[in-house]
Amino acid sequence: MRRLMLGAAATAMAVVAGCSTLGKAAFQQPVVNLRDVAVQGVGLTGGQLAVKLNVYNPNGYRLDATRLSYNVQVGDNVNLANGILDSQFTVQSGDSTTVTIPVSFTYAGIGAAGRQLLNQGAVPYRVNGDVTVGTVVGNFTVPYSSTGRFTAFGGTSRQ
Repeated sequence: MRRLMLGAAATAMAVVAGCSTLGKAAFQQPVVNLRDVAVQGVGLTGGQLAVKLNVYNPNGYRLDATRLSYNVQVGDNVNLANGILDSQFTVQSGDSTTVTIPVSFTYAGIGAAGRQLLNQGAVPYRVNGDVTVGTVVGNFTVPYSSTGRFTAFGGTSRQ
């Protein structure tokens, strides 16, 4: 009887491990892009921005995100924002959602990118990090990375 119980437990563990492996193979990474940057307020030494990231879910099932780490760089590697967003959000199957990140900045830190935006009308950006999502086939933490150009008129284009 004991051998039968041990055999059943081993079989159950193998099935669970196999499902997890199949789930990871079927999982497609979410696509994260910079959507917009809006000035929320300014002061003597800097201000507040609302950095909006667009998160697209290419999977056939919804993603329940529990954590999003991010690093946003503009211009010549000017670090605009980095951190971790621990608020939960859901992205439906084949749909996208916008996640807003509040960012403090100093004029000294963002000056070169701001000048490039004013002079050329656009500034290159790079956004990367990882997102932790819960799915019907398990929880995954997956990296993302995207580059593009942010224009003075609030639009973005992916490269």
